[in-house]
Amino acid sequence: MCGGWCCCRRAGRSRHCPPRRPLHGSGADWTVVRAAWFAQNFSEGPLAAELRESGELVFPAGEVREPFVDVRDVAEVVVAVPAAGDRCAGRTVEVSGPRLLTFGEAVAEVARAAGRELAYRPVPARAYGERLAGFGLPSEEVAFLVEMFASMLDGRNAYLSDGVRQVLGREPRDFAAYAAKAAAAGACAVG
Repeated sequence: MCGGWCCCRRAGRSRHCPPRRPLHGSGADWTVVRAAWFAQNFSEGPLAAELRESGELVFPAGEVREPFVDVRDVAEVVVAVPAAGDRCAGRTVEVSGPRLLTFGEAVAEVARAAGRELAYRPVPARAYGERLAGFGLPSEEVAFLVEMFASMLDGRNAYLSDGVRQVLGREPRDFAAYAAKAAAAGACAVG
């Protein structure tokens, strides 16, 4: 299973896909499950920590739209693929949420669900890199992240896929449902 940038035909960076290439000629049954941004980035990890601690997400996504997908949908697709047999064998299944949202719209939905003020402030990728360096991230990691976000957040993921429906026979979970569940679990509480 690959997420976002590692299998990036979507993001125009197929050179970052070495694990997938050998699959095509291997003779083995294979399926790649590919997703863009996970909804859970807003309740787990550094983006969530920034929202909890400062009430603001400073991030280099501008107004690009993303098909945020709930990781529970991704996991259910991954589990169901072997039982799907030939329907999924030898292909890439792209999974997404049911609608496109900007990061600002996603933060607004998280704020509504959490019942607190949260803001999104877009910054250029280089400015974000300077911010990361100020937090003490090593320069190599900062350079990697700046390149990755500049490439990933250029709008190429701004489309919806039907992988969840094809494999599971149902619509993907909506971001608002994810946000409500995360807020009920205290994910957006003040840190």
